[in-house]
Amino acid sequence: MTNSSSSQNPCGRILIVDDNSLGLAARRSVLEELGHKVVTATAPHDALEVCGKQRFDVVVTDYKMPKMNGVEFISRLRKQHPSMLVILISGFTDTLGLNESNTGADIVLQKSAHEVTQLIRAVNRLLRKAPSKKPATSQPSAKGEKRKNR
Repeated sequence: MTNSSSSQNPCGRILIVDDNSLGLAARRSVLEELGHKVVTATAPHDALEVCGKQRFDVVVTDYKMPKMNGVEFISRLRKQHPSMLVILISGFTDTLGLNESNTGADIVLQKSAHEVTQLIRAVNRLLRKAPSKKPATSQPSAKGEKRKNR
């Protein structure tokens, strides 16, 4: 019984969005090998449609794609699913100054020789915090509210 990694690293349903079929296949292979259920989309519009029909724990998206870049995709995705966990991967993070605060992504990764390791860590980190993450809402404070049915 040496398979203790499954208790340390939760498995989830992951959607990968990338117009580059080689990058898509490589990321899918790595994540499936770790036990994740992976669905892929080669276009952001297709990914939005899939998200409307299926539930995902994490979405991994490339930045540079035709017709809609990763930041635009994340913005549209957040309108449908405000609490969706998103990882943005780009070869342009430094050049364009992409980060979590200006992209809407939970984690931004630079494409590099260490990308696979960073992706695995990022997915595991988001899956561990997934149950506690709730969308930000403007709820009235508890002060001054009348509680009924006590």
